[in-house]
Amino acid sequence: MEKKKFKLGLLPRLIIAIIIGILFGQFLPEWFCRIVVTASTIFSTFLSFVIPLMILAYVTMGIANLKNGAGKLLLITVVIAYVSTLIAGSSSYLVSSNLFTSFMSADVLEQIAATADNSLETYFSLDIPVLLDTLSAVVLAFMLGLCLSTLRGKTIGDTLYNSMSDFSGIIDKVLHSVIIPLLPLYICGTFTNMTKSGQTFAILGVLWKVFLVVIVMHLVCILFQFLVAGVVSKKNPFTLIKNQIPGYTTALGTQSSAATIPVNLQCAEADGVSDEIRNFVVPLCANIHMAGSMITITACATAVCLMNQIPIGLSTVIPFIMTLGIAMVASPGAPGGSIMTALPFMYMIFGVEAGDPGGSLCAIMVALYITQDSFGTACNVSGDNAIGVIVETIYQKFIKKSHAEA
Repeated sequence: MEKKKFKLGLLPRLIIAIIIGILFGQFLPEWFCRIVVTASTIFSTFLSFVIPLMILAYVTMGIANLKNGAGKLLLITVVIAYVSTLIAGSSSYLVSSNLFTSFMSADVLEQIAATADNSLETYFSLDIPVLLDTLSAVVLAFMLGLCLSTLRGKTIGDTLYNSMSDFSGIIDKVLHSVIIPLLPLYICGTFTNMTKSGQTFAILGVLWKVFLVVIVMHLVCILFQFLVAGVVSKKNPFTLIKNQIPGYTTALGTQSSAATIPVNLQCAEADGVSDEIRNFVVPLCANIHMAGSMITITACATAVCLMNQIPIGLSTVIPFIMTLGIAMVASPGAPGGSIMTALPFMYMIFGVEAGDPGGSLCAIMVALYITQDSFGTACNVSGDNAIGVIVETIYQKFIKKSHAEA
């Protein structure tokens, strides 16, 4: 029997990259650290080039595949998933902005700010102009996706749909073969630079507390979602949570909503969701319901702003959450997909210059998010089944009943 090759997961690789980056910055000479930072910067430039293409490919296909002939059910499910994501992100900001300040002392913030101008210079850089900016990619993706979902299978649309499907496959190959494998280099270079500049240890003293707060928010979110589902369906919410444990643990291991779909369908069956509803809602919500990811991204962005004394408030957070709640249909399937989708929109929080997808703040966001990605994904898929219970109740009480009477 052939032995399976051991494969180190993305999270362990990123943790190792952080440790190596800290060791490089602490013990190796500046000339060597500049080599690492140069390689990391070149990768970040390539990443900035790929991200709009990823949005165009994934968002287009995500929307184009939403049309399942379910009519009212499609609209109801999408609205519930979007509202859930908005509530999760808004609540995350309110909790984070009030709680994080309690363990971010003025001394720590001053220490971080004092090192802001100590970054290492690269030996050289590459200028790779993007083919289209982020906003253009989002608008074009929505235009193509909506048209393809309507026209496909009729007079026109099949050829372009197949072409976009192939293009999405190419981008997916680049993501899994280049972007994801080189993320540790990106993170290593960032932490090498941060350590040389003196930022790392001040920041790490804060981040472990952020991590714990985010995990608690995930668990509270799951409890709230199933409480709502229990009230609507008149089922025991704690029984529903118990039924969700296999899906939750599977998501922790895979870090992928899409990979958890088979197990989540079994959880939905245990909840009493009918075959026709669970086969519709679970795969759909795996692509559009990102409450857990939104909690993590919003909390991490709030923490980064507080650490770098960047002004943040509801007036900037709400538009960011509303935009990201739609754009993250691009994210399922790959570990860290949500944060990669979010990077082009970080300028809405950090500002245009600091919000550069290839910049140091976005690199910290990636590192922060990836360490909690499993828990965010588990929160996402758990909420999917809470939505399934709600949609099943609406379907049985209103839609199916009205069709029967007609």
